[in-house]
Amino acid sequence: MIFYCLILPVNFTIINATTNHLTTIRNLNEAALPAVSSVTLDDLEHFLRISDYFRILKFEDNITGFLIAMIPGKPYNSMNYKWFEKEYKSFMYVDRIVIAPQFHGNGFGRTFYDDLSDYSIDKTSRITCEVNIRPMNEGSIIFHKKYGFNEVGTQKTEDGNKEVSLMAFDL
Repeated sequence: MIFYCLILPVNFTIINATTNHLTTIRNLNEAALPAVSSVTLDDLEHFLRISDYFRILKFEDNITGFLIAMIPGKPYNSMNYKWFEKEYKSFMYVDRIVIAPQFHGNGFGRTFYDDLSDYSIDKTSRITCEVNIRPMNEGSIIFHKKYGFNEVGTQKTEDGNKEVSLMAFDL
């Protein structure tokens, strides 16, 4: 039997995002294309206003990742968010999670989801997200399945140029 032990660096923090962080967050987001969609600073300011969870991960005082999530009923016109609103009365929708490439495989994604789960447990019983299957984001599919997410649907977006796996994780 093989056991894997993930050791996270100890000098990291997860804190709420502020307007002062948005330029760095946008740069991280744009570097992660096409795994996530492009955003403007105005989009990120809108997320700051409407999101229930918009946090950054800082490692050695540098922003190395972020996660944006929200419950139903927000003024947000994402096709994928709207799909979940039609399917479920209650959920915490992850619009995007980005970890800087040099920090992939260090457990920061799992740490973010653990923090989001703790935050969400008294608000809902489900976390939802979508992951690209065209173009394929195999690393994200593997990550989400290992975390416990299951596919609950698929959807074509961007005039059929993209397809996503709609996923849910029961808390």
